[in-house]
Amino acid sequence: MEYLRFVRANVRFLAFGLLAVALSGFGQTYFISLFGGEIRAAFDLDHGAFGGVYSAATLASGVLLLWAGQQLDRLDLRLVAALVSVGVAAGSLLMAVAGGVLALAVAMFLLRFAGQGLMTHMAFTSMGRYFEAGRGKAVSIAGMGMPLGEALLPAAAVSVTAVLGWRGTWTAAAGLLLGVALPLLLWLLRGHTARRRELSAAESAHPDRGPDARGQWTRGQVLRDPRFYLLLPAVLAAPFIATALFFHQVHLADAKGWPLSWLASSFAAFAATHVLGLLVSGPLVDRVGARRLLPLLPLPMAAGLAVLAAFDQAAAAPAYLALMGVSMGATGTLLGALWPELYGVAHLGAIRAVVQSAMVLSTAVAPAAVGLLIDRGLAVEALALLLVLYIAGAIALVLVALRLRPTGPDAGS
Repeated sequence: MEYLRFVRANVRFLAFGLLAVALSGFGQTYFISLFGGEIRAAFDLDHGAFGGVYSAATLASGVLLLWAGQQLDRLDLRLVAALVSVGVAAGSLLMAVAGGVLALAVAMFLLRFAGQGLMTHMAFTSMGRYFEAGRGKAVSIAGMGMPLGEALLPAAAVSVTAVLGWRGTWTAAAGLLLGVALPLLLWLLRGHTARRRELSAAESAHPDRGPDARGQWTRGQVLRDPRFYLLLPAVLAAPFIATALFFHQVHLADAKGWPLSWLASSFAAFAATHVLGLLVSGPLVDRVGARRLLPLLPLPMAAGLAVLAAFDQAAAAPAYLALMGVSMGATGTLLGALWPELYGVAHLGAIRAVVQSAMVLSTAVAPAAVGLLIDRGLAVEALALLLVLYIAGAIALVLVALRLRPTGPDAGS
C-alpha cells in the first residue's frame, strides 16, 4: 500500500525515471553484445579487436561523463532528456550505416556515453534530487527499468533482426528513440517547471540545509572527503563483479560442467531477485537510511560467490545468480539515495557524475582484469573466493568511513 500511494501521487515523474533507465539498454552490454557476431563479420574483427574497440569507447565515455554529468545541475531536465535521447539515436543510426572501424568506434562511444552513462545518470539523479521523504522508493521504481529493458529489448532485437537484419534493427532503434521515446519522455516531464520551482524555494528558505540537516557539498569538497574514497569499493563491487563474471560466462559454464543453455536460463532467477532487491530496498532506505544499509549491500553477492566456489551441481547456477540479483537490485536503490543523503542535492549531478564515471570505468576494466587471471590459470572457484575477499575488504572500508567525521560543509554537525 505504501508503494501504491507513492506511485499514484507521483506516477508521471516516476514513469519518466523508469523509462529512461529502460532506454539505457540500447547502450548496455547485454544489448550491444547481441550483434557481436555480425559486427565482427562486417568489419573483419577478431574477438580481441572487437573487445578493444568496445573497451576504448567505454573508457572514453567514462572520462567525458565527468564533465557532461555535472551539466544536469544547471540545465533544464527536459533539455537534458532531449539531448540524451538524440545522442542514443545518433549512435544507433551511425551503427546502422557505419562503413569502417572508426565509424563503428564513434557509434559505440555514443551508445555507451549517452545510453549506458547519461541516460541512467539523468534518471537516478533526478529521482534523488526531487524526492526526499520517498527517495528510496523513487530510486527503486526507476531502477526497475533495468530488468524491464533486459526482459524486453533483447527479445525484440532478435525478432526485428530476423526481418530487417542487424543494421535494420539499429535503424529501427533510432526511429523508436526519436519518434516514440523522446516525445514520451517530454510528456512525462509536463509540470516539471513547478517541481523545479518548489525545490528552488526550499533551497532558498534553507540554504544551509540538505537532507538530514546536512550542508550542500560541491564536487571539489566531496573529492577532498576521505569517506568518499573509502565508500567507493563497496559502491563499485556489484557492477564490477557482475560484469566480470557475466562477460566470461561461457568459460564459467565450461569450468563448472554446466550446459550454456542451463546457465542462460538460470538468469531468470537473477532477473526475479533483481526486482525483489529493488522493491525491498526502497522502503528500507526511506526508513533506515542508505548509510546504515551500505555495509549490508554486498553480502548477498558474497553468498552467491561462495555458492559458486563450493558447488558444481547444476542447481548452484540459479542459486548463485539469485543471490547476485539481490545485491544488484539493492545497489541500484542505495546508490541513488546515498549521495544526496551524504552530500545534499545542490550539486548532485556533478557528484554522481564522478561515481557514474568510476562505475563505467570499472565495468570497462573488469572483463580484461578477470580475463588475465583466467589466462594465468586461476580456477573459477579461486576467482570466486578472491572476489569474496574483495567484498570483505570493501565492507571493512565502509565501516571505517562511517566512523569518520565529515570534512565539508557539515563538519561541525
